[in-house]
Order: sequence, then C-alpha cells, then structure tokens
Amino acid sequence: MSGTVTMYSTTWCGYCQRLKKQMAREGIEYTEINIEHDPASAAFVEKVNGGNQTVPTVQVVSASGSESVMTNPSLAQVKQAMAA
Repeated sequence: MSGTVTMYSTTWCGYCQRLKKQMAREGIEYTEINIEHDPASAAFVEKVNGGNQTVPTVQVVSASGSESVMTNPSLAQVKQAMAA
C-alpha cells in the first residue's frame, strides 16, 4: 500500500491518539496537522464536516490518485482508501 495520508487532529483528541497508534503499529506513514495551530486546515476540516471541526479527519490520496476524506475512520477504512 502506498499513497499519502494526512490526519487533521488536535492534541486533546482521544480518537486521534488511538488512530495514530494503530497506524504506527501497521507502519502507515502520515502527516499530522493540528487544526488548533493552522487556521487554513481548520477551515478545510469545517468545510468537509458540515461546518464542524470534527477530528480526526483523514485525507487519503492513494497511489492511483483516488482521493477520499473521512471523519473518524477506522484503521480498516484508512487501509481500504489507501488501496483504492
């Protein structure tokens, strides 16, 4: 599996911490962006979540170029998006 994974998160988000640990365990590399420190990223998260700053929001671009944005995805959903 290859592609790029970007996780929009906050420091206090327990769901973010869990998903980060799961991806690390599986060897999935990702870029983390803290929306509390990046207004443009916070605006993106709001846009894709109906005006809410819901985290984790995960953006995956697979090796084939398929892009998906998921809110609070499971590890299986991230892996599936990477394989698309």
